[in-house]
Amino acid sequence: MGIQVGSPAPDFAGEAVVGTDFKSIKLADFKGKWVVLFFYPLDFTFVCPTEIVAFNDHLEEFKKLNTEVIAASVDSKFSHLAWNQMSLDKGG
Repeated sequence: MGIQVGSPAPDFAGEAVVGTDFKSIKLADFKGKWVVLFFYPLDFTFVCPTEIVAFNDHLEEFKKLNTEVIAASVDSKFSHLAWNQMSLDKGG
């Protein structure tokens, strides 16, 4: 039987961009917190930037609720870093 609603998610690990640094993370790092894990198609696209910006705009509210937000796509960590450093008016 697969994962059931209400069951803990299986642990996963990956490389993340945190600020301007690369960091290895795993779901277990956030034990005791709520986690919002959202997926988006690619960096440097205009498919869903408003949703990503909205998550970013509300990060402090999530933190007050003991919640971490993790975004994931198929891009490399280098692409994530470049996109993260680009200004919104230029597509970042």
